[in-house]
Amino acid sequence: MEHPEKDRDHPGNQANDKYRRILDAAGRVFSRRGFYQSTVSEIARTAGVADGTIYLYFKNKDDILVQFFHFKTRQVFSRFRAEVSGGDGAVDKLKRLIRHHLAAFQADRDMAIVYQAETRRYSRLVEDQIREMAGMYFDLLAEIVEQGQQEGVIRKDLYLGLVKRFLLGAVEEVISSWLMSSREYDLVTMADPLADLILKGIGAPASA
Repeated sequence: MEHPEKDRDHPGNQANDKYRRILDAAGRVFSRRGFYQSTVSEIARTAGVADGTIYLYFKNKDDILVQFFHFKTRQVFSRFRAEVSGGDGAVDKLKRLIRHHLAAFQADRDMAIVYQAETRRYSRLVEDQIREMAGMYFDLLAEIVEQGQQEGVIRKDLYLGLVKRFLLGAVEEVISSWLMSSREYDLVTMADPLADLILKGIGAPASA
C-alpha cells in the first residue's frame, strides 16, 4: 500500500513542519510528565495531530525521544559553532560559547529539562545521542583551549580532558540550578561571571 504523505514528509527532512511540531510537543510533554509517564496520545494531542500521524514519522515513543535529542543536538550545536566562529580570540570565543549555551537553554526550557533529566539518568535509549552531544561540545572546547594556549591566555600545563569536563560540568550545573530555583532570574546574566571564574579560578593572586 502506498503512503504518499509518508514519502512526502519523510522524518529525515528536518525542515518539515509537522515533524518539528511533534518534536516540540514531545519536549513539552516529556518535560512536564517525565518520559516514562508520557504517552504517544498526549504528544499527538499537544501537537494537534492524530495518533496515527505520529507513526508516519516515528516508530514508537522511544524513537521520539531519540529523534528529539538528535534534532536538538544538530540545531543547537550548529548555532554554538556559528557563534564561536565570530569571536575575536580564545577568551571572547569562550565567553560567546557559555553565553549562547545558557541563552539557548533559557529560550527552550522544555529542552533544558529533558536534556538535564536524561543526561543525569544517562538513559540507555539516548546514550548515543548524549555521547554525540558531549563529543561535539568537547571538540569545540578543545579548539578554544588550544587557541588560548597559543595566544598565551590559557595555561599550557593543563590536562585537556579534565578542562573540558570541568567547563561543561560548570555550565550544566548553572543550568540545573536555574531550573530548580524557586525564583525567576535571567540565566544569561550568569554567563560572564562564570567565564570569569573559569578563566581566573578562585585563588587569590600571590602577594608582591
